[in-house]
Amino acid sequence: MSNSSPIEADAPKGKLKVFLGYAAGVGKTYQMLEEAQELKRRAIDVVVGYFEPHARPDTIAMLEGLEVIPRRTYDYRGSQFQEMDVEGILRRHPQVCIVDEFPHTNVPGSTRGKRWEDVLFLLGNSIDVYTTMNVQHLESLNDQVFHMTGIRVRETVPDWVVQQAAEVVMVDLTPRALLNRLDRGVVYQGDKAQRAKENFFKESTLVALRELALRETAFEIESRQTPEEKSRPKVTSRSGERILVYVTPDPSSAALIRRGKRVADYLQGDCLAVAVCSAKKLSELDPAHRESLEKHLHFARGLHLITHLLTGHDTAEELVTFARQHAVTQIYLARPKSQGWRSPFTRDLVQRVARLARDIEITIVAERAH
Repeated sequence: MSNSSPIEADAPKGKLKVFLGYAAGVGKTYQMLEEAQELKRRAIDVVVGYFEPHARPDTIAMLEGLEVIPRRTYDYRGSQFQEMDVEGILRRHPQVCIVDEFPHTNVPGSTRGKRWEDVLFLLGNSIDVYTTMNVQHLESLNDQVFHMTGIRVRETVPDWVVQQAAEVVMVDLTPRALLNRLDRGVVYQGDKAQRAKENFFKESTLVALRELALRETAFEIESRQTPEEKSRPKVTSRSGERILVYVTPDPSSAALIRRGKRVADYLQGDCLAVAVCSAKKLSELDPAHRESLEKHLHFARGLHLITHLLTGHDTAEELVTFARQHAVTQIYLARPKSQGWRSPFTRDLVQRVARLARDIEITIVAERAH
């Protein structure tokens, strides 16, 4: 038995252009505004829906002459917060809207929780959007960035949102040049600049993040190739790949889902998130396990994975039977833990899946130490 719960986003009518960087201060907003000025010179109706100046004079100067839609003020817990006025932009209905800081989380009380959701709303109403973000805010890279930097990025954008962009432009600057800008107070000033040096602005970290951004941009460009270009033989790609990610209540499932989705995207294949329940209904599970499992399945749907809940007592057999029925080429399992949470997902399960699925590639993913 299986329940499928795909999430399909309506194809936006407007076009999305993403200016991608690897750190604050590389010039994403500056280049976006520079292109906005060019649009204005060409008599294209463009407005600024949201702009974050960060006290950078050169960037602020690029705003001159552009129409800015006033922000909307929200009261929350006795304080006032300003957010992009989506309804105001919609009433104005420009051809192009400039929106800074794509991954931003809106204040509680806003119509939508995330700025990228606001952008999708504008796109759906036939407004083109130019926006900015850094590579570390891509959801599927969350674990990789954490292990690379030791910093957990809290505001993320699902990969499928960026993948539907008509264009992704990397705004590049060498790490040395960026650190020089930081030292001169161009990026941040005072204590904020010093804190930045202790976190994302270590040179080794910047080098790694820049390489990540370059690879991501190359991938995004390749994914937008014409059918004729895609049909040319590629050494690194495989067609017909389908990855099955085994989802459990264990916290490691989130990282497993991200890994499976990331690999499936690179292989231009499908990714399925599958849970196995011995009870006939989720409501019959232990409340804590049910809540964790539902949270992970919801997370998978948010990344546009198709989810399935299988019912059965033999987890290994259920997984392998399902995999064969759905032409799965790879199964992703988390490495069992020697202590802590116990479930049907034990070392024996891994061995049984490997024995039963001799014709399917099995990947055991270890959770890295924090």
